[in-house]
Amino acid sequence: MAGEEEAAMCRLFGLSAAPKRVHATFWLLEAPDSLARQSRREPDGTGLGTFSADGTPQVDKCPLAAYEDQRFAEEAKQCKSVTFIAHIRYASTGALERRNTHPFQQHGRLFAHNGVIGDLPMLDAELGDYRALVEGETDSERFFALITKHIDAHGGAVGPGITAAARWIADSLPVYALNLVLTTPTELWALRYPDTHQLHVLERAAGGARGDRYLDHASSAGRIRTRSSQLADFPAVVVASERMDEDPGWHELRPGELLHVDSALTVTRQIAVDHPPRHRLSLAELDAHAAASQI
Repeated sequence: MAGEEEAAMCRLFGLSAAPKRVHATFWLLEAPDSLARQSRREPDGTGLGTFSADGTPQVDKCPLAAYEDQRFAEEAKQCKSVTFIAHIRYASTGALERRNTHPFQQHGRLFAHNGVIGDLPMLDAELGDYRALVEGETDSERFFALITKHIDAHGGAVGPGITAAARWIADSLPVYALNLVLTTPTELWALRYPDTHQLHVLERAAGGARGDRYLDHASSAGRIRTRSSQLADFPAVVVASERMDEDPGWHELRPGELLHVDSALTVTRQIAVDHPPRHRLSLAELDAHAAASQI
């Protein structure tokens, strides 16, 4: 069972039902009982990203602070999409504002990240004109802008863009973690790097392990939950910071592994970064605020 420390870390969730558009219901912060609420640090933001039938990104997100009404995060959100991305934020950089809340949108893609990247001035310099894509203050949105820059440099190829950006950061900047999920209207990518945080994947058959069950996944930390009755009939691929149910098919991505789920739900994997960061940050090197977001 997840402990209090696990409950503080940012949570990533991605789902693809390609090529089917499916209905799903999300709870991004299930209301815990009063004792659990007192024992857990409140999140700094929640967000859900989907795509309309014409491919337009749809982002529903809100910064949360202890003094704010949490009904936004506790209410069920019903939506329909081929791909889904969800994130619970515990802030490492940036104020509690909507512009700093994941997922981020750039060039018709959605992105969420769990980790810490250092030396943001050097990253800004590397971004060049792409720094204009960054609306907030976070290292995560800057990382996304660097990925966008490299996607453009690779003729629109997303996987090579993610790989090039992650390698540059690993070789050039202090890194604690670069775990990410990136979605388009029909495809999903996920990267685990290095081995700081876990990232799990489930290639779920229609009906799950028993063959007759709708999808009903809930994180043990009580943060992200999703349900889809249609996934009793269709397969899906799920990526999450933790195993979301007892299905034996869950497994961890390897450190440095990039997962791709294409528009036909075909899954491919490759090692995108095969070496440790040049400067691997420890918790002791992070300021108190950033360190608290990673444990």
